[in-house]
Amino acid sequence: MSEKTANPAPLGLLGFGMTTILLNFVHNARLGPVDGMILGMGIFYGGLAQIIAGILEYKRGNTFGTTAFTSYGLFWLSFVALNWLGTANVAAYYVWPFFGSITPWSVSQEAFMAYFFMWGLFTFIMFFGTLKTNRALQFVFISLAILFFLLAAKSALLAYASFTSADLELFTRIIGVEGVICGLSAFYLGLAEILNEAHGKTVLPIFPVS
Repeated sequence: MSEKTANPAPLGLLGFGMTTILLNFVHNARLGPVDGMILGMGIFYGGLAQIIAGILEYKRGNTFGTTAFTSYGLFWLSFVALNWLGTANVAAYYVWPFFGSITPWSVSQEAFMAYFFMWGLFTFIMFFGTLKTNRALQFVFISLAILFFLLAAKSALLAYASFTSADLELFTRIIGVEGVICGLSAFYLGLAEILNEAHGKTVLPIFPVS
């Protein structure tokens, strides 16, 4: 007798969605700093929860789910590392692993541009793996690809043009709104999969591709 396994996708979607909403609302839409709340969410819910979901998708034989959730979980861990190891403000407080007032791990805008561009390219290609699933998942991936490319464009403007962060305030707020929409779409899909399964009927539609 085969044992029924739970669907790990909602865990990964909610981990990604909630962390993305918080980051883009606080850091981009409101132009606040990347603070401890975002870094904590990035490590545990955006990072570890998605990695766990990816491992569970592996047990279910889902290559797409394994690759997506594990990759984006590791993205959040890398994002935390870049905003921790690569920030002079953290080094100034002598936080481990720093033993001086500067960090050897500083990250340039050129590096952030390449970082976000490659994640955008990866996400855009992964979008084609959603074409036979449902419209909700398609929206999550295409909106995420757009978000990464917008972040890459912002870093490029800061790196190669005579713009400051203050000059790009409106653009940054637009990125924040787009990021919140992306996060909400993943949050919606995660809750829809939970509620639809719990009630045995469509409570929140996800518009499957026929």
